[in-house]
Amino acid sequence: MTWHVAEEDLRAYARGELAAPLLWSADTHLAACAACRGLLTGVTDPVVLDVGWERLDAELDAPRTGWFESLLIRAGIADHTARLLAATPVLRRSWLAAVVFLLLATVGAVHTTESPTLFLALAPLLPLVGVALSYGPALDPTYEMSVVAPTHGFRLLMIRTLAVLVAGLGLNGLATLALPGYGLRALAWLLPALALTATGLALTPRLGPVLAPSLVGGAWIAVLLAAQAAQQTNTDALAPFTAAGQGVAGAVAALGAGLLFLLRDRFDLFSGSAE
Repeated sequence: MTWHVAEEDLRAYARGELAAPLLWSADTHLAACAACRGLLTGVTDPVVLDVGWERLDAELDAPRTGWFESLLIRAGIADHTARLLAATPVLRRSWLAAVVFLLLATVGAVHTTESPTLFLALAPLLPLVGVALSYGPALDPTYEMSVVAPTHGFRLLMIRTLAVLVAGLGLNGLATLALPGYGLRALAWLLPALALTATGLALTPRLGPVLAPSLVGGAWIAVLLAAQAAQQTNTDALAPFTAAGQGVAGAVAALGAGLLFLLRDRFDLFSGSAE
């Protein structure tokens, strides 16, 4: 090798001041020339070298941006909000795949029994479970990050809830399209789903992110069992899926949403005390 990088160029390279095309030539040469690498070490300011290593460590330790987070950022969502959304546990492929499988199995069972009751009973629980798995120290792997983030606890909850509802209700809606023979009856899960989710969230500051949705889900199952016991014939719709039942579900959803708004400041206290 007859050509080597001049010492003054090596000094400029070490300071980050060497301009192209000499910079490109120096990069290529240093990769193959041990002598110039040794000379570069001798002319490099130790402070500059330490800064360079720190910058390299920070670059290597920085979390990689996934496709979903990148898509959110391109859509105009703030970086920290996109990170919190992308870290939502129930938006991972494993959870979504499990929900899709469960819905497909339920739709298949509905076609076998020729009754949408099983689907209508299950569909409202999925958004409730999704929200429960997206918030709180017991189930959220990013809980510590969210607690110290400069984000109001209620705002974080609403961000996660919106993401879960969009995913959960979207999948439920797609499953509903597989039941065209039932018409609007196949959509009778929507208001109960909103009612269960709003009620579970409203009870979270007092009961916690695990107990609150568990009690609400249990109450929903109890209502279904009671309605089934009071059912006159197998062809009749269960009470929660009648017009009166839908009206009650809508009222409960509105009441839960109002109570959630009134208790919004308690989510910061809940976040701080639940560690």
